[in-house]
Amino acid sequence: MSLNRYEQILMNYLESHSEEKRFWEARVTEISRRGGRRESRALELNGILWEYFEERARFESPFREVLINEGDRKISMLNLSEYLLRMWAPPPQKKRGRR
Repeated sequence: MSLNRYEQILMNYLESHSEEKRFWEARVTEISRRGGRRESRALELNGILWEYFEERARFESPFREVLINEGDRKISMLNLSEYLLRMWAPPPQKKRGRR
């Protein structure tokens, strides 16, 4: 999966901050357990990740530089959302067929 540079900044940040990573692993698992279509969960996570990116921009240099240079227009985090759901969410349970 190919992440855009903004998604990569966020992923690198999570990988280098274990407490933040644990929080997001739990959050992804929570979103995944709500059920529904995978696309809907990815879109929900996309919005939440962008809000987090904006929040981190107040405190962390790489995020701040993006918003200073690019403005605060919303940037897609959909590839990262799908990746995190695939990596951190529990696998879907297979339905048993009738016999």
